[in-house]
Amino acid sequence: MNRYAPPAGGATLLATKSVHSPPAPDDGLRVLATRFRGRRLPADRYDVWMANLGPSEALLRSFLDREIRFSEFSRRYRQELFAPSEVDRRNRTIQNRGQKFTLRLLKRLASEGNVTLLCHCAEDATECHRHVLRAVIESGRV
Repeated sequence: MNRYAPPAGGATLLATKSVHSPPAPDDGLRVLATRFRGRRLPADRYDVWMANLGPSEALLRSFLDREIRFSEFSRRYRQELFAPSEVDRRNRTIQNRGQKFTLRLLKRLASEGNVTLLCHCAEDATECHRHVLRAVIESGRV
């Protein structure tokens, strides 16, 4: 059985969970979307690590230190996802506009099969960037 295939009925899934939660057969492609992989985190806990999709270290620290609220964190994180890179500034024609193409890839993969976005937050954490990332991917912006 292909673990990346969509479930019966053609429904696909873009899910979120903690990387510390046990992998499940219906997780599909497990994407670790954090800047830090984590010490002693076994590589079999995820299929691909996309550090570029994690919030910046400074933004994450501001939120964890309670210098900013989650609403401000979410706003700034969305800005980071679409901020142009140094390479974009040098290109007149094709520009990535931050992580737009990576986000489109995940959206396409989720339309073809299950994709689970992972981070180190607790499974039941509601104020976590993985939920913001999921909303961005599911939005019409990508």
